Amino acid sequence: MKIRLIVLLLSVLVTLPAFAHGDKKHVVGTIAKISTESVMVKTEDGKSVEVKLAPTTAYVTKDGKPAKFADVAVGQRVVIHATPKATELIADELRFAASGPVASPAE
Repeated sequence: MKIRLIVLLLSVLVTLPAFAHGDKKHVVGTIAKISTESVMVKTEDGKSVEVKLAPTTAYVTKDGKPAKFADVAVGQRVVIHATPKATELIADELRFAASGPVASPAE
């Protein structure tokens, strides 16, 4: 009986993180285009995903420090937490890192 209880508790603990964000979507990639209304993100698999920006969108650096829309630029890596609304994604939080230097090929 105790083994079943332990297995049940462990399975619940393992599956909880999967439900932590509810219906939120994550968009991870590099900003390809930006305007005051939306950002176009090129994902790792080569897809382009448009995410709408809202007045309530929070801008945060990768270090967790508050930022502003003006700090965000094309070429930066982003993780966007967004809420789906009909066919659109609305950004709740846009976390970004400055684009790093381009690595040159070894000589």
